[in-house]
Amino acid sequence: MTVKWILHWTPTPGSVVNSQILSEISQCVESFVNAVKDGRWKATLTFYRPNLRDQSIPSEFPRDFLGISLLEQPNKYYFIIRGNKIILEADSTILTIMEKLQSYKSKVALNFEGVQYKMGDFQMKVVKVVPNQGESLRGILIEIEYLPISSIEKAKPIMEEFLEVWREVMSKKSLPGHFTQTEPHFADYKLPDNYTSQHTAIQYAAALAQLIQSAQLRG
Repeated sequence: MTVKWILHWTPTPGSVVNSQILSEISQCVESFVNAVKDGRWKATLTFYRPNLRDQSIPSEFPRDFLGISLLEQPNKYYFIIRGNKIILEADSTILTIMEKLQSYKSKVALNFEGVQYKMGDFQMKVVKVVPNQGESLRGILIEIEYLPISSIEKAKPIMEEFLEVWREVMSKKSLPGHFTQTEPHFADYKLPDNYTSQHTAIQYAAALAQLIQSAQLRG
């Protein structure tokens, strides 16, 4: 049983995301409510495009979709077609099949790498977004997890209260930016109130879309 919220770091105008800010955020978590470091964590998000010889030919297949692997579900792989609001959960062996078929090719792959902290009924992850083939920091995320229940609606007021306290702690650092939560619109994907790993995959996809948008606005 668990419910997770994922927030992305939005820099103030004129500032950039860097390792110093990531370090300061990590220090905030480590000093927050008896946090205990509980290992490392990783997820990988891949952008796929159809492998068409002639791009001008209309296709019945999606023009692009996202694939996500999560460390806590090593035998599963999640596909998200954001334009059609579809999420699919597949066995991880689907990647071998896709490699053989060559129907879709990977365009970009990003790693979500982080440190997990336990604090009573909560867990937090400080997550950096980096390219699959590189170390340049593309974004920072925070994952907040409430362990005792799995109902999204029942967990909401508890999560909101926790987030308010967390933001007070962060405000003392006076960092050039703030964490923003993107509404994932689970109902659009026909997901139930009971939280699952599909909800997590959708939140990471939504957070990444916001990181890309904010980077484009700054650029």
